[in-house]
Amino acid sequence: MKGTDIIMRILLRALVTTAIVLAISGCKIYQSIGKSVGGFLHPVSGPMFVHIDNSLWDSQNNALIYFYRPHSDWAAEEIESPSVYVDDRHYFNFRNNSYTWLEVKPGVRHIRMRRPLLGLEGLGSFALSKMVDQELHVEAGKVYYLRYSEVTTPSEPNPELPPDSPWNKGDMQLVSAEYAYPEIIQTRFLNSDMLAPNHAATSIVEVNRKDDYTKRKTELEQARKAELARLKAQGQYRSGVWWCLYLCGGDPEPQLEIDAELLALEEEWNNGTLKVAQQEEEGSSWWPF
Repeated sequence: MKGTDIIMRILLRALVTTAIVLAISGCKIYQSIGKSVGGFLHPVSGPMFVHIDNSLWDSQNNALIYFYRPHSDWAAEEIESPSVYVDDRHYFNFRNNSYTWLEVKPGVRHIRMRRPLLGLEGLGSFALSKMVDQELHVEAGKVYYLRYSEVTTPSEPNPELPPDSPWNKGDMQLVSAEYAYPEIIQTRFLNSDMLAPNHAATSIVEVNRKDDYTKRKTELEQARKAELARLKAQGQYRSGVWWCLYLCGGDPEPQLEIDAELLALEEEWNNGTLKVAQQEEEGSSWWPF
C-alpha cells in the first residue's frame, strides 16, 4: 500500500510539473481537478428524471440537449468520471446513472469527452484519453438525447440519422426520444455539490453566440490575409505607404468579398448584443438562468 501511495505521489507531481511548464508556454490545460469524483465514491443523489418545462428554455429559437448515462456495474465502480466539453468548454463530469441538460444555440456544437487521471486530462493537442470528439448539428426548437455508456450500445440505430452517421457509433450516441425515454427515466439528476461541482443544467446560448462570433471572425480575417497575400504576389495591389504610391505600381488595396462578410458579421453581433441587453433590461425569460 505504501509503495502504491509513493508511485501515485510521484505521478501526480510529474503531471503537475508538466502542466505548469506547458501553462507557462501557453498550452491549454484540460483538467477537472476537484470535479472528477466517480460514482463509487459519490453516487448521484438528485431527483429522478423529469423533462424540464418549456417555460424554462426558449423552445422556438434554441435547442435542448439531454445527456444521460444508464446504470452499469462498471460505471458504478468508477473512482474518476469522464468530463464533458461543449465547444471546448468544460461543463460537467459524467457519473453513473445520471442525466443533465444544456440549452444551446442552433448551429454546430462540438462535443468532446475526456477521461481524467487525478483530474488532469490533456495538455494542448495532447489528450490522455479522448473518448468522444464529434460535431453535433442542432436546430432551433429540437430536443436531442445523447446517451453515454462504455458497457452497452443502443439495441437499434437512431432512425433519424443516416446509417453511416458517427452518432450511431461509439460510447456516446444520439438516440431518439422513443429509445431514450425508458432508460433516462431511471436516471437521477446530476446535481452540483461540494464533491462534484458542475456547470450544466443551464442555458449556454450567450456563450455559444460569443464563441461562434469569435471563431467566424478569426476564420474571415485569416482568409482575408491570405487573399491579400495572393493579390500582392500577383502585383494586383500596392501598399498604402506613401513611397509605394509612386514606386510599387498596381492598384490600391482592393475591397474584397470577405470585407462584406466581416461587416455583416459585426452587424449581426451588434444587433444580437443589443437584443440581449434589451431583453435582460425588460426582465425577459429569454435568459431565464
